[in-house]
Amino acid sequence: MTLETLSAIRSHGGTQTLYRHMSTSTKTPMEFSVFVPDHEDGAKLPVIWFLSGLTCTPANVTEKGEFRAACARHGFIFVAPDTSPRGDGVPDDAEAARDFGLAAGFYVNATRAPFSEHYHMRDYIETELPDVIARELPCADMSRQSIMGHSMGGHGALTVGLRNPDRFKAVSAFAPINSTINCPWGQKAMAGYLGDDQSKWEEYDACALIKNGARLPDILVDQGAADEYIETELKPDLLRDACAEAGQPLTLRIHDGYNHGYYFVSTFMNDHIEWHAERL
Repeated sequence: MTLETLSAIRSHGGTQTLYRHMSTSTKTPMEFSVFVPDHEDGAKLPVIWFLSGLTCTPANVTEKGEFRAACARHGFIFVAPDTSPRGDGVPDDAEAARDFGLAAGFYVNATRAPFSEHYHMRDYIETELPDVIARELPCADMSRQSIMGHSMGGHGALTVGLRNPDRFKAVSAFAPINSTINCPWGQKAMAGYLGDDQSKWEEYDACALIKNGARLPDILVDQGAADEYIETELKPDLLRDACAEAGQPLTLRIHDGYNHGYYFVSTFMNDHIEWHAERL
């Protein structure tokens, strides 16, 4: 596998790099960004993963997330993958909707044609890209990983973390889709990628995973009270209730006046990195 460097830019005493490689999971070229703070030769640095939301590429958090100063201070590598496969021949929503298809992979392994050919984002995030990071970045300490995400990526961070509790020392989310089974975005995506059998959706639903016994030491979620999607798509009360019923520790913070975008994410990014630092 050849890892192509598309750009490398100095920032906050480190290097922000954009890479491209050919993915065996999606059978397409995939791009991801990595911030690596300056460090001594031989040092091993923890890895924070950030999964982005609908319509996003790695550029959104890389350019607007305001994470580099905190990562440089703590000596963290910050990895931001793409949200779906892309390229010629990759199927998209017939109506080019923002909530399905390109830029909306929902971090699943699709089983329904025609999406099953390329939409294997679960394998890419859980297996392939970590192997790439471990192989290509000798400074990455893969025994100390954490994961966070925003919106659809918050759904991804919660579900990936709940399915892999031994891998991630900390899991947090900004305005996540908390239950794909119980919101229009999730219902459309799960039916489109997996079919109509909702029992197959449960491994991609944070509330269902918790109900079915998945556990983490704790979870941090920040949500804007003025988020335009809070009632229809995100439904943080569902996560709060699922965690309370199961005894799953959860810190859920609702912030007056904040909406769904990166002004909100960047405001609380430092809090999340500090929270992860306590566990990494």
